[in-house]
Amino acid sequence: MSSLLGKLWHRDEGQDIAEYAVMLAVILVIVVGTIRLVGTSANNVFSNVASSIQ
Repeated sequence: MSSLLGKLWHRDEGQDIAEYAVMLAVILVIVVGTIRLVGTSANNVFSNVASSIQ
């Protein structure tokens, strides 16, 4: 029984996939947040330019 638990404890094939999934999720959150921030700022700039042209 202890040898079976030892084998299960030291198996780490699925660990790499979980690490990549967490890393991908963090990168996606950063990218989406940056796009939303830049998008809002760009919209304000274009609105100011359009109102000053009229």
